[in-house]
Amino acid sequence: MAIVLDSLDAAVEHARSLMGRGRRILGLVGRPGSGKSTVAKLLTARLGEKARVVPMDGYHFSNLVLRGLGRAMRKGAVDTFDALGYTMLLKRIRTETHSVIYYPVFHREIEESIAAEGVVSPDVELVITEGNYLLHPRDHGGGVRELLDESWYVDVDDAVRIERLIQRRLGYGNTRQEAVAWATGSDGVNAEVIGKTRPFADVVVTVGELAPESR
Repeated sequence: MAIVLDSLDAAVEHARSLMGRGRRILGLVGRPGSGKSTVAKLLTARLGEKARVVPMDGYHFSNLVLRGLGRAMRKGAVDTFDALGYTMLLKRIRTETHSVIYYPVFHREIEESIAAEGVVSPDVELVITEGNYLLHPRDHGGGVRELLDESWYVDVDDAVRIERLIQRRLGYGNTRQEAVAWATGSDGVNAEVIGKTRPFADVVVTVGELAPESR
C-alpha cells in the first residue's frame, strides 16, 4: 500500500530522506492540473541547490512533428512525447554523475521546447522529474519506471483540477468554451489514462491545494 503524504512539510522531509546516498531520481506523476509541477518547485525551494527539477514536458514532440503525425489535437497524450529521448536523459542522469547534463525545457507560452536550456550539475543529489506518464506500463518504449528510485502520485479533487485547467487555457487566450472543451476533452482523456497508473506509485501526495495554477 502506498504511503500518503498530506502536507508540504511531510513531503519535504520524505524527499530529504532520499538524499545523501548518491544521486537519486524521484518521479512525480499526476493528471493534468493536479499540481505536480508546483509541488516539484516547492520541494526544490525547500531542499536547496542539491535538488533539481527535470520535467518530462521538454520531450513534447514539436508542433511541426505533431502536425505531420496527425496528433496536434491530442498534444499531451502518451504518444506525443519522445519517450525514448526522455529515458536516455534519465539514464545519463543516473549513470553520468560526474558530467554536466543539459536537457530541453518546455515553454507553455509558445507551446514548444527550447533545447539544452536546463542543466543537471555533478553536485545535484536529487533529481525530481515530473510528468504525466512516468508510470505508464506502455510508454512507447520509454521504460521510465525502472529508472525511478521512488514514485509519487500527486492527487487532487477532480473539480479543482478541471477548473485549474480551464483557468490556464483562459490565460493563454482561449474562450471559456474552448477552455472547457480542452480540459474535459483531450486533457480529460489523458487524465483517465494517467489515473490508472496511480496503483503503481510508492507514495500518494495530497497537497495539490498549494498549487492552483500548476500542471
